[in-house]
Amino acid sequence: MDFPRPLIPGTLLRRYKRFLADVRLDSGGESTIHCPNPGRMLGCAQPGMRVLISESPNASRKLKHTLELVHNGACWIGVNPSFANAVAEEGIRAGVVPELAGYSGLAREVRHGETTRFDFLLTRGQEKCFVEVKSVTLVGPDGMSAFPDAVTVRGVKHIRELLAAKAEGDRAVLLFVVQRPDGLLGFRAAGEIDPLYAETLRAARTKGLEVYAHWAETGPNGITLTDVRLPIGSGS
Repeated sequence: MDFPRPLIPGTLLRRYKRFLADVRLDSGGESTIHCPNPGRMLGCAQPGMRVLISESPNASRKLKHTLELVHNGACWIGVNPSFANAVAEEGIRAGVVPELAGYSGLAREVRHGETTRFDFLLTRGQEKCFVEVKSVTLVGPDGMSAFPDAVTVRGVKHIRELLAAKAEGDRAVLLFVVQRPDGLLGFRAAGEIDPLYAETLRAARTKGLEVYAHWAETGPNGITLTDVRLPIGSGS
């Protein structure tokens, strides 16, 4: 996935109220921008970090800039979770996730039951495979990528909904898109942040939920899902 327009460099001054950040632009001046990441952004939001931001062509938008990438001194980190689905779809279609290859149909935002909507439905004849995608920006002190970086009631709900689809005879897959290259030792649930999520994920895997984590190469020009699959930690 290529960024549609060149990103604008700057330096992060502060991130606050979850969805706001102040940035000093390299071109001069400061700007209050939209931060699209609802999590805690642990290790991704320290003042002084280099950032790349996008500018919306929509002249009526209140905040015309959006935070896209943060540099932690070692690598670029993709902090916009809304890109994870587009990156995942591109990767699935390209066959870089072997477990999800060979399906003839791919639909996005598919309803399941009364209140559930999954990110993807893959089909092959009568076979169905429901896929939920999560963006990963956290790396723990053990060098492993981890999710979530904040307590997520919604994330627990998604796991339970995937298990419901599995109980009906369909495949159920949770795909983690890791948007940084410094946590490739493996992937695990961040039980130290959300014990319920970690326990729910652990139990779901014993019941047949498929869990995969792939590195998405992230840089100033775009984000691309790779065939680098991270081993899943025993605690997940």
